[in-house]
Amino acid sequence: MQFFIEVLIGGLLSGVMYSLAALGFVLIYKASGVFNFAQGAMVYFAALSFVGILAKGVPFGIALLLALAIMILFGVLTERFVLRPLVNQPPISLFMATIGLAFFLEGLGPFLWGNETHEIKLGIPDEPLPFFLDRYNIAISSFDLAAAAIAGVLVAGLALFFQKTRIGRALRAVADDHQAALSIGIPLQVIWMIVWGVAGFVALVAGLLWGARNGVQLALVSVVLKALPVLILGGFTSVPGAIVGGLIIGSTEKLAEVYVGPLVGGGIESWFPYVLALAFLLIRPEGLFGERHIDRV
Repeated sequence: MQFFIEVLIGGLLSGVMYSLAALGFVLIYKASGVFNFAQGAMVYFAALSFVGILAKGVPFGIALLLALAIMILFGVLTERFVLRPLVNQPPISLFMATIGLAFFLEGLGPFLWGNETHEIKLGIPDEPLPFFLDRYNIAISSFDLAAAAIAGVLVAGLALFFQKTRIGRALRAVADDHQAALSIGIPLQVIWMIVWGVAGFVALVAGLLWGARNGVQLALVSVVLKALPVLILGGFTSVPGAIVGGLIIGSTEKLAEVYVGPLVGGGIESWFPYVLALAFLLIRPEGLFGERHIDRV
């Protein structure tokens, strides 16, 4: 039972990290109604920019602020030169634009900062917490717990932002209908600019945490795409859904690897979440917290 609890807690902590990655997708989808394929590249570019600036001898805090400024500037430029010309265009046009952004960032990052694998040290030790280890004989990583706490605070703050603020309500209106939002005076360009700036901030936080865990490398792009099953389970437009979906994916993939993996030769952690998401699509395609879409014919 202690081993089961240890695996479950480790999976839940990883799930919060997945929720953080999924949150960037949710932000863009709520604002534009399109899946942002560039979110993984944004995480990679944000983390690479931070370590690149840090390598120049810039202090940690200033490097963090400069990396944040770079991501906000990226959001502003994306709105001005990519999204604004595509207002009222079919969603597939916006989706293809995000694919182009992804390849652009994947090439721009190594061009500016080099393509070596970098290590990020956030000052958080990756070792079992003595309290749980000594009292309950359960190994819980201090880094995983701290990362989950940071991600949890960020997710909760953005959930309140969407539900309680005027900008959050305007964002939901833009997501429902671009033309209707413009007709009632909601500045579409400003909303998109804010959303992409916030998504850049989320990408930076996710890049720092995942980079500290796995190193800053191009593989971060595929790691972030692990959030896709989270979105399918939780719903593409729901911040609480990103939290719940992340917890489900994180816990089930760890438990499946430990208890089901040995029966099928192991190595199922990498693909089990996608199988779970595929099964979930057959039951509830809109996700746990997504809105049911009904077309009149």
